[in-house]
Amino acid sequence: MTTELAPAPAPLAAPVPRPRIFSGIQPSGVVHLGNDLGAVRNYVRLQYEYEAIYSIVDYHALTSTHDPAALRTQTREMAASLLALGLDPDRCTLFVQSHRPEVTELAWLLTTVTPVSWLERTPTYKEKKEHQQDDVNHGLLAYPVLQAADIVIYKASLVPVGKDQAAHLELSREIVRAFNARYGQTFPEPKAVYTEAPTVLGTDGVRKMSKSVGNTIDVLGPPELIKKQIMSMVTDTQRVLRTDPGRPEVCNVCQLQRAFGDDYESLWDGERTARTGCVDMKRILAERITERYAEARDRYANLMAHPDRIDEILAVGAERIRPIAEATMIEVREKMGLR
Repeated sequence: MTTELAPAPAPLAAPVPRPRIFSGIQPSGVVHLGNDLGAVRNYVRLQYEYEAIYSIVDYHALTSTHDPAALRTQTREMAASLLALGLDPDRCTLFVQSHRPEVTELAWLLTTVTPVSWLERTPTYKEKKEHQQDDVNHGLLAYPVLQAADIVIYKASLVPVGKDQAAHLELSREIVRAFNARYGQTFPEPKAVYTEAPTVLGTDGVRKMSKSVGNTIDVLGPPELIKKQIMSMVTDTQRVLRTDPGRPEVCNVCQLQRAFGDDYESLWDGERTARTGCVDMKRILAERITERYAEARDRYANLMAHPDRIDEILAVGAERIRPIAEATMIEVREKMGLR
């Protein structure tokens, strides 16, 4: 009697590497509702789908922030906010831009293939010249080159952006094409991962939510502050009396309800029929936002009470991507004739 041997198991297939994405965020301090709905929620989701690299871009901040102590504080606050809202350092890389200074060398090298006319036409440069007329520094002009360097030094092929930012990414693609044409194929052309990030209006109901405007909802702040900010929000300016029917399509408070419950259409119907008033809508929104961010507020407070833990996470992130940055710079120097 012979015993047939079972066939040897097939070798395990090597795991398919995930596409690498990169995104940078300004160190503006503690995040507000606009930051979370417009960017951070997407960051959290994408870390499960991609090899995600997220940078707190303090070099970029130097074009408008000139207070060293404030910059350090705001950088740590941003890091704590991102971690509190769901970034997992085991699933993504979070680091501070200046902790990998190779990027500034690459930015300089990329300027040598970037025509000045490309930079002068960027909408952000024109806007910055208007908003800080007493401080039109060279960094404002060269800002897009550093953005391109941020992406390509890590050979990221994808960048999560809203469709309103497509023009900015296209300039990075043009810079990559110019470099590759002159020195040979080196960098992948970064492609957009379009997100459905909404433009979140501030408490004034007119302008985009921004700390510089002072129209934010500080979701990681104390509940009493959140309530105060929401109760001050501008709603439907044509609704004068409590018994007047509302227009949820133009009411900022009603629009924000979409992000905090599946019953927003029922709430909107209450506004249209005047069953509920603007104050009722504000109270509901304040309660839901306070509840939604309760755990994140606790995590943020705990992180800020242990700053060494924040610094350790950022240092580990910068070290994790050091081999990528160094390998890129060796390749670039070689191709450009540098020793």
